[in-house]
Amino acid sequence: MKIEHILPADIERRSMEIIEEELGEICLPPMEKDVIKRVIHTSADFEYARTLRFSDAAVERGLAALRQGCTIVTDTNMACTGISQAALDKLGCRKVCFMADADVAAEAKAKGTTRAAACMDKACRLEGPVIIAVGNAPTALIRLHELMEQGKIRPELVIAVPVGFVNVVYAKELIMAGRAPYIAAKGRKGGSNIAAAICNALLYKLTRDA
Repeated sequence: MKIEHILPADIERRSMEIIEEELGEICLPPMEKDVIKRVIHTSADFEYARTLRFSDAAVERGLAALRQGCTIVTDTNMACTGISQAALDKLGCRKVCFMADADVAAEAKAKGTTRAAACMDKACRLEGPVIIAVGNAPTALIRLHELMEQGKIRPELVIAVPVGFVNVVYAKELIMAGRAPYIAAKGRKGGSNIAAAICNALLYKLTRDA
C-alpha cells in the first residue's frame, strides 16, 4: 500500500470515490445512495449499505422539510454539533438539542424518565416542520412513538439510529412499524455521528448539488 498525495480540499471527494469502488456491484436506490455513502464515509462501515432502512419517499420527505425551513431536533449535543450550520443557514433551517435544558431535567426527574424522553415532549411545542434525529437514546424513540400515536407530534422525518444494547432494536422496530417517514439503522449499530451524517447528507443534497 502506498501513500496517496491528495490536497486537503480533495480528501472527501477521493474518499467518496473509494467508497463507490468498494461498493462494487451493490445496487443502491439513487435517492438513498448519497445518504448511505455519507454514513459509510463517517463510519468506514460498509454494513450500512445493507442495514440502513428507508421508508417510502423518506429522503424526499426530509428534503421537502428542509426546503420549508424545518427544525432538526437531536437527542445529543454531539449530534447537534455535527450537523452543518453553514448548510442550515443556506436553507433557513435550525438545529436544537434540549438535553441540557433545566426544564427538561426537572420534567424527567418528576416523571421518573430519561432526559431524552422528556426532550421529545418539549419537541411537541415547536412550530413548523420538524425532523427528529436520534443517535443515542432508545427512550427518545419510544417516547416519540407514544407521542405520535397520541397525535401530539407529526415529524416530517424520523432518523432512528441509536447505538447500544438495551431496547435499541425494539425502539427502532417501533419507528419502522409506525406511520412516520423514517431512516433507520437496523440492529444495534448507529450513534450520534451517524445521525449527524444522515442530516448532513440531506442538507448537502440541497446546498451542494444546487
